[in-house]
Amino acid sequence: MKDFFSVVLWVIYPYAMLLSFFVGTFVRLKFYPASVTAVSSEMLEKKKLMIGAITFHVGIILAFFGHILGILIPKAFTDFLGISDEMYHMFGSLMMGTGAGVLALAGMIILTYRRFTNVRVFVTSSWSDLMVSVALLITIILGLASTLSGPLHPAFDYRTTLSVWARSLFYLQPKWWLMATVPWIYKTHVICGLAIFGFFPYTRLIHAIAIPYQYFYRRYIVYRRRPRV
Repeated sequence: MKDFFSVVLWVIYPYAMLLSFFVGTFVRLKFYPASVTAVSSEMLEKKKLMIGAITFHVGIILAFFGHILGILIPKAFTDFLGISDEMYHMFGSLMMGTGAGVLALAGMIILTYRRFTNVRVFVTSSWSDLMVSVALLITIILGLASTLSGPLHPAFDYRTTLSVWARSLFYLQPKWWLMATVPWIYKTHVICGLAIFGFFPYTRLIHAIAIPYQYFYRRYIVYRRRPRV
């Protein structure tokens, strides 16, 4: 029975969330392209929005690519380069990861506080907007807590367990048993992160992939002052 729940949690659930991400994103881009946007509330309140949005986006982008590199780069590669485990965890995971996490958390706290305390912003927010704010805030807190709790689990190395499991999902040979020794704080962070991926296409988060490529090749717009008479 224990193995059954482990398979559900670390095999079926990740594939279900990833399938929801890719299928949902395709359907929304293909059939509902006009909805791929985030409704702006800048006219309702601007100062907190600008500070929170910039801080959050910088932090979350750094954290995202940090996660990608941490998963894709195997331990054998860093060992080959002569990078010790202590150096990798100190500079790569602890320092850079903590910095990105703090930025993302600070920005998300500002944005969440703004959404729930500003009456005009709150009233114009959908349930989806409110849930996304809370979900992101919880996931970031769990991620930052996982990074900072590393010294409390000296025997645990995510590069030989969690990262290997994550890579195994992509070549369809999930090694679910590797998650048995992963601390609960990491597991909870993974579960919440996968949930965000699964619901990504059905929320305002979809705007993250709507990169305005046309700005790179469109003709310049020239603005001229109206001549004085």
